[in-house]
Amino acid sequence: MTDEKRTEGKRKECVPRHVAIIMDGNGRWAKKRGLPRLKGHEQGSESVRAVLRACRKTGVKYLTLYAFSVENWIRPKAEIRGLMSLLIRFLRSEEHELHDNKVRLRLIGRIDDLPKEVQKEAFRVMKATEHYESGQLILALSYGGRTEIADAVRKIARGVKTMEIDPEKVDEKTIGQYLYAPDVPDPDLLIRTSGEMRVSNFLLWQISYSEFYFTNVLWPDFREKQFMEALEEYSRRHRRFGDVE
Repeated sequence: MTDEKRTEGKRKECVPRHVAIIMDGNGRWAKKRGLPRLKGHEQGSESVRAVLRACRKTGVKYLTLYAFSVENWIRPKAEIRGLMSLLIRFLRSEEHELHDNKVRLRLIGRIDDLPKEVQKEAFRVMKATEHYESGQLILALSYGGRTEIADAVRKIARGVKTMEIDPEKVDEKTIGQYLYAPDVPDPDLLIRTSGEMRVSNFLLWQISYSEFYFTNVLWPDFREKQFMEALEEYSRRHRRFGDVE
């Protein structure tokens, strides 16, 4: 094997297969500029596009974005309506990029909570892209980590009740099979923007061995450069998964 091939192989090993992002700071970005909060969300959409491009360049196959939590429903109704309208516009405007790059769109969360128009548009794009294998964009909408685990346990309990599942054989693998996207590998890297250092009920089951990366950059200012910096930091980590050095 040549040195060039060894270097290329090592580079690929350093690239996370799955990156999850808590996109935080849209409201603060807008407030600093004397703008409505929705302007921050609109600018944040540009960051999503930039990160999607960076994922294609670097070989990140799965990108999960925390777009709207179950707790976010308590926000002002006007802001929620604006966010849902923005989501519909994003789906429509970015669909051609998904097709051009063979990227599959998926949603996780309590999707039935979303407005019917959002559901209709999302399911249409998901159906149109479901056969693509180059990458996956996963949007967490009306999502909560505890909610996901509770939903999984409820499904398992139904299986036990109908005797389809042996309660003595329920293990971590069983629970994983009943999560929202059981076929998606756990995130290798979790990024949170805006300087906050908490996981905010995001992918609680899946991030048990993820590497965390926190940045003070507000999400609307997070672009390809900042994403590359996160990947560079990830490449310096040594993941032991409970093993010794």
